[in-house]
Amino acid sequence: MPTADARGRGVAADRFAAIAPSYARFRPRYPAVLFHYLALRAPGTTLAWDCGTGNGQAALGLAERFARVIATDPSAEQLAQARPHDRVAYRVATYDSGIESGAAQLVTAAQALHWMDVDAFIAEARRVLQPGGVLAVWCYSLCRIAPALDELVEFFHRVTIGSFWSPERRLVDEGYRTLALPIDELDVPPFELVTDMSLPQFLGYVETWSAVQQSFVVRGRDSFEAFARSVAERWGRPHTMRRVTFPLHVRAGELR
Repeated sequence: MPTADARGRGVAADRFAAIAPSYARFRPRYPAVLFHYLALRAPGTTLAWDCGTGNGQAALGLAERFARVIATDPSAEQLAQARPHDRVAYRVATYDSGIESGAAQLVTAAQALHWMDVDAFIAEARRVLQPGGVLAVWCYSLCRIAPALDELVEFFHRVTIGSFWSPERRLVDEGYRTLALPIDELDVPPFELVTDMSLPQFLGYVETWSAVQQSFVVRGRDSFEAFARSVAERWGRPHTMRRVTFPLHVRAGELR
């Protein structure tokens, strides 16, 4: 979902449409313990709404703990990549969830809030949440692998493609902490998103970055290919699996 003002947010809903299959294949999955925590904090587990669900990564995790999940996204291409689940209903929508007022115990936005019109999202969350219901938003920032690789990734992220990041990206780098959310904040424990990746999987993930895609449009693939060669020199065998850790930044609480 996306841009820098409320008018523009949502206009770029198809920003990831062209790479929806790669997004579904290479983006990391959220830890089950996160959904366990949210289910315990919510006043019930009858219904959750996941807004900006993309290919349904968070929705599927929620479905392990909630009886029903409504998962919405403005991109039909992204939703086409979502794995069907008996307890998940996918809908093409921006902020109109279609949920009955006061019916949901949890509303989530996973790696999506920085693309949203936050006021419109909060208004719909307030409408659908029952009293005591929980709003939870989260994002993951730059990953860690090993110092020799981390310095390459940091330089590529900050310098090589730094000018291609949308202004919203800084909200992710700040862990959403600078967003004024009208919630009674919970003291959320630290979470990490940890996965094992081969070199092709890691490069496939990096290629899904919005700034990488924008750089391809403006100046082609040369910078990315140079980065890929540098990473390959330090990775080892291409199919060697390396542990990749993403700091997960979660904000959750009851709406005021």
